[in-house]
Parts: sequence; C-alpha cells; structure tokens
Amino acid sequence: MACGLFLLYKEQGMTSQTAVKRVSRLFGGEKTGHTGTLDPLAEGVLPVLVGRAVKASEFLLTGEKEYIAHLRLGVRSDTEDITGTITPSGVPLPKEVEVLSVLDRFRGEILQTPPMYSALKVGGKKLCDLARTGKTVEREARPITVYRLDAERLSDEEYRLFVHCSKGTYIRTLCADIGDALGTGAVMSRLLRAEAAGYPLEKCLTLAQLEATPPEEREGLLIPLSEIFASFPKVTLPPFFARLALSGAPIYQKKIGTSFENGTVVALYDGEGFFALAEAVENDENERVLRSLRLFRIS
Repeated sequence: MACGLFLLYKEQGMTSQTAVKRVSRLFGGEKTGHTGTLDPLAEGVLPVLVGRAVKASEFLLTGEKEYIAHLRLGVRSDTEDITGTITPSGVPLPKEVEVLSVLDRFRGEILQTPPMYSALKVGGKKLCDLARTGKTVEREARPITVYRLDAERLSDEEYRLFVHCSKGTYIRTLCADIGDALGTGAVMSRLLRAEAAGYPLEKCLTLAQLEATPPEEREGLLIPLSEIFASFPKVTLPPFFARLALSGAPIYQKKIGTSFENGTVVALYDGEGFFALAEAVENDENERVLRSLRLFRIS
C-alpha cells in the first residue's frame, strides 16, 4: 500500500480537491489529503498525503509558507482577486516609493480578517457558500505573522510581492489590505506558492509527470514518513515497549531513559523503523509518559 507525501505542482484553473482526487486515482485509489488549499487561480506547491500518511496532516499544517503574488492597484473585487467582480477605484495610482513604504505596516505580527470567499466555517456554514448567496457575516480578525514582505514594480499598476508568512495567511486579503492602506484599492492578480511545509517548488511534479510515470514506479516518488518527521526528536523503543505503544498504551519515560518536557511531540521507532508519533504528557500520578498520538503502522 502506498504511503507517504507527494509534492504536487498544482497548476492554475484546478481546485485543490480535484487535484488531490487525481493523485488518489494515480496511486490506485489510496486515501489522500492535502495540507492547505490553493485557490483555482493559484499554482505551486501542494503537498498531498497518500495512504496512512493522511493521519499526519495536522502536523504539516503548522508550517510556514512562501508565496510570489502579483498585486494590481486601482481596483477592488468582492473576492479580493481578479476572479471576482472588479470595480475601478477611480483614485490616482501611487508612486513606487509610497507602495514600498506602506509595506512596513504589514510586516511582523499583524491581525488579518479572513475573507468571505474562504472555506472557513461560521455557524457550521462555509463563508464562501454564504458569500455566494450575497450574505456577509462578521469575522473575527486573527493574528498572523509576515516574516518577509518585499515588492518589485512591474508597472504603475502592477507589483510583484514576495511573501514569507505563517499558516492561516490569506495573500489576496493581504493584497486588498495593502490597497486599502494606499487608498487606491488592490486585488491579487496571480499567486504562486513557492514553498510549503518546508518543501520548495523545485521538488514538485505536475499531474502530467505523475501520470507519465509507470504505475510500478510511482510509489518511489513519495517522501516516506520517516523523512517527513526527521526533525522530530527520535525515540527508538525496545520490542516490549514498541508493542505497548502499538497497542495504544502510554510509555513511562523513566523506563526508557527519556525526559521530554510536556507537549513535546516525538517520533517513535523500533527495529522495523518509524511507526508512530507520541506526545510527552503527565499521567494522573504526575509521572511523565509518552502517549501515542498517531499510529502509522498496523499492529
């Protein structure tokens, strides 16, 4: 059974869900899931988890991302990008020095209000579904971090943005907010995700490349779980304790000679290799134990 991470270059014009379904089919119908949606307009890195690796999604969703976006000034859109209803602002375009200067406001830790055209849910309903019916609801601003934000002028109305940000950042909202700060309005006209979950664009393959790979060779394109979690503290368990962990039983740290702080997530190995993620916690007797979070091997 195929199991691992496939790095897909999602092309423009395709939803992330459609792309993931096609990856599933090419891997023989294995269960698949992605680690962060890309809109149809966007292209670039879309990590796709295959088989039992789907259980790892929450641990890859926490990663930072890098984007290259195009900012178009002088217009506004209900979707905050060029796919929506475009309305010219009628305001003179700013000079380059003004555009570069306003970026200071959006670097570091900031608050961002999620757009209505997003998959976030309010009251059990997706915001995008409400938006399509003409409804607008209050959304709470959320903290995000923009580690890098630079711009390159392409024309008076178009700039290329280079963004390194935390999870949960909406680039089209960032573009719209920059436009509002300038008073001219702005939309996102193009988006390329250059890195996600620590994996760069250069390591990705397109659906066409995956399809052209002989079926018996496709599993070799998957990044194994042991590599995905290589940065996690490694704990190799003797056979007895490995069997306990595989059965879901907590492992007393003092019995295996470890002393991880509460909340630390570790990768568990045995003689056959990686098999689970576990978290360091205290039990009811205030003793430190490793509690299995996700098992990736069938015992």
